[in-house]
Amino acid sequence: MGFATHLGPWLLGTVKNTTGTTAGVVQNIGAAHTLQTKTVAYADTTAQTLLAALPAGALIQSIQFLTTTAYTTTAPTFAFFVNGTAINSASAPAGTTAGTTGRGGFTLGTSNPSLVANVGSTDALVSFTQVNGSGGTGAGTLEISYIVRGSDGSMYPTASQQ
Repeated sequence: MGFATHLGPWLLGTVKNTTGTTAGVVQNIGAAHTLQTKTVAYADTTAQTLLAALPAGALIQSIQFLTTTAYTTTAPTFAFFVNGTAINSASAPAGTTAGTTGRGGFTLGTSNPSLVANVGSTDALVSFTQVNGSGGTGAGTLEISYIVRGSDGSMYPTASQQ
């Protein structure tokens, strides 16, 4: 298996300019979905642990937690930050409970929706804090998905770049 890097938005589709209102001639280009992950253990409760570094202009789609080892007494509570600014209220992954494994998501943008829509004009560090109840076991993987865009948040090239 190979790995590759790509700078800027990776636009996919066959029609980049709209010339009418009929399918096949209407712009159908969209940006690629990207994902970064971080394993998290029960004891990872230090303030603002790094989750991912996102490119400038990125749009955060979601953050989910895949519980691989059940937390013993309570589901973990997470707060997320973009360059130190909160983007959600601390919450447990929706749909998860103590003693279970599985995937749950978070509501983002409750504290700062503009940073979810565009992380800013420079690369951004996304970090988290995890709070646990009493007990001593639990682990999982945080997944952050986002769209890579231009540093100004644009998804399509300007006319001079086409």
